[in-house]
Amino acid sequence: MNVPVEFKRRRMIILCLLAALIGVIATVIAKVLLLAIAFCTNLFWFHTISIHPVELVNHHFSPIYILVPVLGGLVVGLMARYGSSAIRGHGIPEVMENILTKESRIPRRITFLKPLSAAIAIGSGGPFGAEGPIIATGSSVGSWIGRHFYFHEYERKILLAVGAAAGMTAIFGTPLAAVFICIELLLFEFSAKSFIPVIIGVSTAYSIRLATGHTAPEFPIGEVAEAVNGWNTLFYIVAGAISGAVACVVSKIVFWVEDKFEHLPIHWMWWPMIGGVAVGVIGYYDPRTLGVGYSNIINALQGNILLWPALTLLIFKFISWAIALGSGTSGGTLAPLLTFGSSLGVVLSFIGIHFFPDIGITIQVTALVCMSSMFSGATRAVLTSTVFALEVTGAHFGIAPLLLGNSAAFLFSIFFLKETIMTEKIARRGIFVPQDYYSIRGK
Repeated sequence: MNVPVEFKRRRMIILCLLAALIGVIATVIAKVLLLAIAFCTNLFWFHTISIHPVELVNHHFSPIYILVPVLGGLVVGLMARYGSSAIRGHGIPEVMENILTKESRIPRRITFLKPLSAAIAIGSGGPFGAEGPIIATGSSVGSWIGRHFYFHEYERKILLAVGAAAGMTAIFGTPLAAVFICIELLLFEFSAKSFIPVIIGVSTAYSIRLATGHTAPEFPIGEVAEAVNGWNTLFYIVAGAISGAVACVVSKIVFWVEDKFEHLPIHWMWWPMIGGVAVGVIGYYDPRTLGVGYSNIINALQGNILLWPALTLLIFKFISWAIALGSGTSGGTLAPLLTFGSSLGVVLSFIGIHFFPDIGITIQVTALVCMSSMFSGATRAVLTSTVFALEVTGAHFGIAPLLLGNSAAFLFSIFFLKETIMTEKIARRGIFVPQDYYSIRGK
């Protein structure tokens, strides 16, 4: 998508002003989505009317509550069938498809239906994150404003990216990572004319986040006993490579599950209910798999989880998430990937400490590297994964192991995955997804 000749300085100023507006709107929508998730969680599981945030990881419910995710799946299926099928999926691939094939036009109703369906899916126990839906919703806002002001396709793409990045910043407080995810997954180019409006949008969202008292990292890593050195960095590289290999397996299994759902002799409207059965049964035996579960990530990053609990969380959360996501319900992939990676990091750290007790391996750093490398291996967004891990934890001492671990995960991904978890579905529809900036520029 080459920059049109008529992309003048005056239009650039207008884009930047609208980017600030979109940053405000996306932040408000992100906050509303989080409150809606809290409301649905309290309503479904505790039968109370409240917007107080609550996680389900420490609660044990009676067997009848297995039906709660089934009910949530039914509602989401009905919304997709009679509202818009575009609410299905985890958000980012759908945004990419709209950029590549639909001139960055997203239906206006997605602005309302996507966050509502995600709140119901997650609030009823779905093992998803809120970031995918808010990225999709923010993108819809940017697309709608772009169409309303009669912008060109290239300019609409920028505004769409602004909404996505601002939403991600509002959720995680990661402005630089939000800019990089736009460059690596949405804009497919490195140009000041495209990412300056994105910077303005995320800066606006981040400023509002700070002004409302959210100044601490979303996933604080805590104190680290041992500094990063040359020997334990080698271990962290290996851990990153293993995470990349696991990310390849995770991606393949997810799409294998989707294929199995495609062959079911019933309408896709009912698939989220089937996924809800798996979520409910697994959640009954291990409540840590229910909902977003950010506390699981924090516990791993702070070394507050033992080997066996980490391993069971990794296995059960993955099974629940893969079946639920494959059923076509509404929810994000980033938080689950972070959970898988941080839990795997805990497991690998115990193994490493057992065999190499003298090189200073720590649970916290291993969990951090594996969390980021899982994201990198699944998406191939190396810069986004690295910067995200640094911003969301404040662990700036981990720059070297993060870069090396993410690079190792990336290498595994390009050798063993033809497409990523973000592009597989699009590629199956015959849509060409650029893998680098040169593809866009025609070089």
